[in-house]
Parts: sequence; C-alpha cells; structure tokens
Amino acid sequence: MRRTYPEGHGPVRYGPPLPDHGLPLLPGLSAALAASADRAGAEPVGGGHELLDAACGYWARRGLPADQDRVAAAPGAPALLLAVTAVLGGDVLAPRPSAAWWEPLARLLGRPVFRVPTPAECGGVPDPYALLETVRRVRAEGGDPRLLVLSVVDDPTATVAPPELVHETVEAAAGEGLHLVSDETWRDTLHQPLGTVLLSPAEMLPDGVTVLSDLCGPFLPPGWPAAVARFPAGPTGAALRAGVLDVLTALGARLADPVAAAAAYALDEPEEITGRLTTAARLHARVAAALHHAVVAAGALARPPGAGRHLYADLGPLHPGLAAHGVGDAQELEDFLTDRLGHPAPGGHRFGDDLAALRVRLSTAPLLGATARERALTLASPEPLQLPHVREALARVGGAFDDLRDEARRRRESPR
Repeated sequence: MRRTYPEGHGPVRYGPPLPDHGLPLLPGLSAALAASADRAGAEPVGGGHELLDAACGYWARRGLPADQDRVAAAPGAPALLLAVTAVLGGDVLAPRPSAAWWEPLARLLGRPVFRVPTPAECGGVPDPYALLETVRRVRAEGGDPRLLVLSVVDDPTATVAPPELVHETVEAAAGEGLHLVSDETWRDTLHQPLGTVLLSPAEMLPDGVTVLSDLCGPFLPPGWPAAVARFPAGPTGAALRAGVLDVLTALGARLADPVAAAAAYALDEPEEITGRLTTAARLHARVAAALHHAVVAAGALARPPGAGRHLYADLGPLHPGLAAHGVGDAQELEDFLTDRLGHPAPGGHRFGDDLAALRVRLSTAPLLGATARERALTLASPEPLQLPHVREALARVGGAFDDLRDEARRRRESPR
C-alpha cells in the first residue's frame, strides 16, 4: 500500500503543519484584524514599532528582556529560520526527530543537515555527548557545522527538556562554537505550567542564542502567518539581525498590516489571550493524557506529553498487527492511520526519524469535535472527556490501536 507522496506533492509540500488548536477564533483577535482591514499595506521589513514593542514585552515577561533593535518579525518562522541559516552559513545540526519544517529550509539553501540523537527522557534537545561526537565526526569528514536548532518544548514529541539537559547541551554547543536557534513556539502550551521548570537556552547563553516563536502555534490561526525572533546581545547579534533583515528584504517577507495588528494584540497578552492560553492548555492536556493512555494500553510506546497538542507514538511493538495490513514503514503507517482515524497522522519520517521506524505524531485537535459548535462545547465543558463526541473520537482511536494489539497477539500466538 505504499504511496510515497500524494500526486503532485513533493516531500516539502506535504510536510505536516503545526498542530492546530481546533478552537473558535477569539473575538479580540478578529477585532484587531478588522480594525486594520482598511490598511492595504505591509509592515516595514522586520516589523513595525507596535509589533516589535509587543514582542519585547512578551519576552521581558518571560525573563528574556530585549530592545527593539534585537527583535524582528516576519510572516512565519520559516522565513526567519531560512534567513538565519543563510547568514550564518555552514552545516546545520538538529535533534532526531524535530519539527518538520526545519530541515527543508537548510536543504533549500544546499546545506547539509546532521541529525543528533536525543536522550530517553525527552525530545527536542540533543544528547550533549552525541552532539560532541557528531560535531567532531562532521569536522573530521571536512564539514563545517555552525548552527544547532533545538526546542526545549518540542514538536513532535510534546516533551519539555529538563533544565540540566539544556544546560549540558548548551554548554557543549558553545564549547564547539555553534550558534543556537531555540524554537520556543510551544513554550506557552505547558500542560502543568506550575509544575514544569522551563529553561530557555537564551537565559544561559545570551550572546549565542537566537530565539524564534511562531505565533501560529499558541496565538494565531494558521492562515495568519506571523513570527518573531529575538537576537543575541552584542555585536554578533547585531550583525546577525542586520543580515537577516537583508535576506527578508530580498524575499519580500513583510507582514500584512492587519496580521501585524492581530499579532501585536496577541503578544500584548490581554486577559482574553492569557485566559484562552490557560484554558486551551488544560483542555489539550486532558485529551492528550487520554490519548496517551489509549496508545500505551494497546502496547505502543510514547513519552507522556507535557506540552502542545499532540503525542509522538512508537508502534514498533505492534509490528505484527501492522504487518497484517501491509504496513512496514512510517509512510505506510501514515497512510494506514490517516485512513483508519479519518484525520492526518504524519509518520515519523516527516520529522527526520528513520523511515523504517514505526513512529507517528497524533494530534489532539481532531478529537475536540467535528464542528465549530462541538469544539465550543468542548472548550466550555468542565468535563470535556465526558462529552459524547469526545468519547466517540477517543474510542475510535483506542479501537484502532486495540485492533492492532489483538492482531499482533494472534500472530505471535499462532503456530508456525
């Protein structure tokens, strides 16, 4: 049942989008966009004063103060990462697995991407010893590693890296002269914000870390692309920002005025925004925990989700059951589960994992309801898991995994 890519879609164009929140659009965001709808222009390259001021305030509230001359905005995080990669030059390192949109940008620039394993407890941040070994191997083979992209709150694994790991990895990267890009898109989606210690690499290494945040993760709908970057302090950061603005200028990567207004409204974090962030994180946490339980109960493996709107599952233990359906790799797993569940289930190969590994990212948003009314009910309910449409959606996922478990058991027990 192999289908490498849908007809007319290459590996980049078929890359999975950021996990959607699946919730109604906030009135304040709509109002901010509508108030600027008669402005047909675009922001200056890198963002206008109002948006940059809002970005500075957002980061200051998270212990990462910055002036406007250290911040830039663009229509989406890919434009910013592409620009940073182009300016820095050299080879790129990234954890395995990682966000699906990172690697295609480096490949577009003709830059090699070297994958580094992550430790058992989390994804998003490379194991420091594996990082050192990879850097030395690449250099021994004539490569020029200069950039490490990581994420302490990770897509696809939905895990949060412990501070001690972040400290060791940042220290190793700095010792090897690497610049770090910290993708912190999901830092505002922690499932237990009061019980989770989140350390940004920029807190440790102010002169060597660029922070990215795609606002279409926690704040804005996918059709309103906007992202902000915070550059390091000092001359190196100033030079990097200037180079990034040059690339953005060449790309014509400017935010439309109405989207910039909505982004500034979101980054100012009025009560409507903070309330939604809290409520949505709590909702997705409960659904993700139920999804995790269903997957693990069927015999698959998955780290407990700690943030975001998704789960990363390893179905290797269910291989006999999958083989009965002709599933032998991540692409075939993606095809099978997408058809079986009725919504996209991108395979791990989309995130830089091995094609042979039976891994998949499962999203929580499709479980919140099929209509705007159902999703609104789910958001407002004190017991969302008891709603009929949520119970049915979880039962459908659980049933699919239970069938695979039972089939795997039958195959193991059948005489040869």
